Amino acid sequence: TLRKPISQSSMADWASKNLNMHTQGIFRRRISISNMLSWNGGSIKKPMLITSNRTIKKEACEMFKLVQSYMGDRQTRMDRNHVALVTVTKCWSMQGLRDELYIQLIRQTTDNTCYRSLAWGWELMAISLAFFSPSPKFQSYLEGYIYRHLDSDENIAQRIKELVDLKNKKNSKSRKKRKQNTEDEGLPISTYAKYCYRKLQKVAVTGGKKGLRKPTVEEITHARNAIVTPSLFGSSLEEIMLRQQDMYPGNKLPWVQTQLSQQVLALGGEQTEGIFRIPGDIDEVNALKLQVDQWRIPGGLSDPNIPASLLKLWYRELEEPVIPQQFYKECISNYENPDAAVAVVQLLPELNRLVLCYLIHFLQIFAQPSNVGRTKMDVNNLAMVMAPNCLRCQSDDPRVIFENTRKEMSFLRMLIVHLDTSFIKGLV
Repeated sequence: TLRKPISQSSMADWASKNLNMHTQGIFRRRISISNMLSWNGGSIKKPMLITSNRTIKKEACEMFKLVQSYMGDRQTRMDRNHVALVTVTKCWSMQGLRDELYIQLIRQTTDNTCYRSLAWGWELMAISLAFFSPSPKFQSYLEGYIYRHLDSDENIAQRIKELVDLKNKKNSKSRKKRKQNTEDEGLPISTYAKYCYRKLQKVAVTGGKKGLRKPTVEEITHARNAIVTPSLFGSSLEEIMLRQQDMYPGNKLPWVQTQLSQQVLALGGEQTEGIFRIPGDIDEVNALKLQVDQWRIPGGLSDPNIPASLLKLWYRELEEPVIPQQFYKECISNYENPDAAVAVVQLLPELNRLVLCYLIHFLQIFAQPSNVGRTKMDVNNLAMVMAPNCLRCQSDDPRVIFENTRKEMSFLRMLIVHLDTSFIKGLV
């Protein structure tokens, strides 16, 4: 979990210490912080944030043009997907550019009188958060900015009207153009802000896209679509079941859970040494994740470690763990008592109970002695690798975390050995 968003005064203090103050005019007068952080239709000649890195200094100015191009404030021959791809790839490859991009987006979505441009700026922020997090130093500032926009639609509409009226007084010729610019296009800004807020909390922990392969256009499109259509990864079980209602109305279990589990078995996972312990190739896992999020299981998979790694990721990224937080204490209190451990499962909400029982039934296949001889993954090893994906300790105390980790593993081991999951056979 992240810290409580910093106050506006703290954000102003942060900006005064970290902004690379720009100048203007023949006397090179310093631009105020408020102007530095307000929409700009021109280009910039130096980065928004203080840096001594020459490459960052050069790339930051080029990136500002890309941001303007994506938002429709600068003409370009590239389509918006390609603009987003170039922007995201620069920052994904060059860590020093990430905070610079986020501060540029903050600037271009502040006091922006064109609603379409404003929405596209927030959209680019949402896409970026799918690939990389801000630095810890900048994280609180970005969170504070996003937080201020969670319920700001009326305020934004009023602010745009005030700014347009002010400019119309100065230049009556711009009236028609500005009126067109304030027409609502796209989603409410609060929708983007709420998505970005949740995404920031997750990416701050997970660290964004991993692997060696650069971002792709497909991943950009997927990140944009996720704003409106939540991913199968990182959502709640209830949301996932709601999403699959049209496609698989009769299913009692999440499609993603059953399909990935079946893939592991179809590829001989129960005969594969180190299954669930040895990770699949991260780029292959990312590629499969993209397909699964589009309700597709590609043919041609050969390594069971790839669906096995993605299955672990799905459990781990659930918005609320399979065993909800209110049952956590009961689980670690009964880590040595088989009957009490099984009793906890019966107390779970129906959907959670079915999902957990399916997982335990799946693990029980791997725990059979004939399979353990091949996988070298006995019940203790299975419990060790899967417990962190089912239970989440909320303590910040390393001693408590260490002690509870042992209890979590023991609790899951009790379920693998003693829980009767025969009813789950054939259930989808």
